[in-house]
Amino acid sequence: MLDSSGMANQSEGDGRQGTLAGLWLKPSESKRSRQAVRPQSLEPRTTNLEPRTKPSFEPWSVRNLVNDLRQHVEDAYADLWVEGEISNCRAAPSGHLYFTLKDGEAQLPVVLFRRQSQLLGFQPQDGLAVLVRGRVSVYESRGQLQFIAETLQLRGAGSLQLAYEQLKARLLAEGLFDADRKRPLPAFPRTLGVITSTGGAVLHDIVKIVRRRDARLNLLVYPVTVQGPECAASVAAGIRWFNQCQPNQSQPKQGKRKKNHPDNLSGQVDLILIARGGGSLEDLAGFNDELLARAIAASTLPVVSAIGHETDFTIADFVADLRAPTPSAAAELITAAQHGIEERVAALTARVRRAIRYQLMQARQRFTALSVGQIQNRLLALIGRRSQRLDDLRHRLTLVAHRHLRERSSMFVALTARLERRNPSIRLAMACRRLEVASQSLSRLANTILTARGTRLDRAAARLDALSPLAVLNRGYALVYTSQGTLLRNASDAHPGQTIRARLANGSVTAEVKSAESA
Repeated sequence: MLDSSGMANQSEGDGRQGTLAGLWLKPSESKRSRQAVRPQSLEPRTTNLEPRTKPSFEPWSVRNLVNDLRQHVEDAYADLWVEGEISNCRAAPSGHLYFTLKDGEAQLPVVLFRRQSQLLGFQPQDGLAVLVRGRVSVYESRGQLQFIAETLQLRGAGSLQLAYEQLKARLLAEGLFDADRKRPLPAFPRTLGVITSTGGAVLHDIVKIVRRRDARLNLLVYPVTVQGPECAASVAAGIRWFNQCQPNQSQPKQGKRKKNHPDNLSGQVDLILIARGGGSLEDLAGFNDELLARAIAASTLPVVSAIGHETDFTIADFVADLRAPTPSAAAELITAAQHGIEERVAALTARVRRAIRYQLMQARQRFTALSVGQIQNRLLALIGRRSQRLDDLRHRLTLVAHRHLRERSSMFVALTARLERRNPSIRLAMACRRLEVASQSLSRLANTILTARGTRLDRAAARLDALSPLAVLNRGYALVYTSQGTLLRNASDAHPGQTIRARLANGSVTAEVKSAESA
């Protein structure tokens, strides 16, 4: 596949890469043997590159020609070292690195696949002088010559120092060194988790100082490798082990465990100490690892870093919550509060003892200055004062007892009165009297209301009778209706021969109209 730079993005699974990668991982191969091979590879090799010939009448296809050239080039330049300066360095989203290796007169495109780039101890940048090991190939899609790198080595500045500075700058930009994220150490820790090697003098010095300054502090040691390629992984594993929860809270039960089982102790530490003796930059390279730095930053427990001497600084020192110049100084810093209290207690004890000795000395001096008569007089006066004091206390006790009795008697009388007021029979009689009075009042009120309502009813009936049409009929008047039942009001509405009905005060009559005259 071809990316935007025009370089080949070939598969990482090329079989030729595995052979070269294995060369650096062999434990039996020494540094001297690798250095002996390098100059030999820098020399150009003379190889017969005679291409396959075809008859003139059979033309080559472009694909076949490029494949044939690629095979010849890869066979001829399968493993060599190239020295030059990096330019146009670019990291692809896939993780591959693409750059150009150049000198004063020529340049060569280089691709470093993701698997190999992850094994580098530094980040390639433009302008770096490097020594690249790999093989020459041809990118078929463009017909472009390129160098497939297996590993890189710096020329000039040390790769460890460059990797250290790059990682330090990156973590500083992420805020892992900020003072705001550093946690204070517990003043009185009960258990200290120590991550160090059990074979050196560092652990012996820590134990000696802790036992001298705080004998109650428990030490839980996680043995690790403090040098070599396994250093960072083992130290990070120790940090995670100390931070893990109790097994009975995070794992299913697998039988009953003892109380002091090692797996049950990891959740009991209050802080972690990472300790190692001094050494060169190569010896301390394991503590400049990014994975270890992030494990320290992710720790829920405070971490104290005591790596090397006072002049040695590692990435772990910057990320840790506290950096101690030496492992012995770290032990003293961790036990400072407890040791300070012990020193204070010892000073106060000495002061108390001096004060007691001074008081005893003064008492002896006063005793030797007194005669027998003076002693007797003083004893009699002291006994008299004590007797007077006893009489005074007895009198005060009597007064207090009488006052308490009066208070209790008054309280008893008040409670008796309250109880009488709350007697059920008395309260029932009072309720009955209130009920009788309420009944009489209700009867009087009901009679008054009935009388008033009867008077109002009589007056309304009289007014109703006065307005009733029936009362008019009683005075001799009549209501005349037609045969259809309509009220006849005018004489002009009746005609001769029409049947009408007249309603009287008592009953009604039916008549026939003979004549009708209008007024």
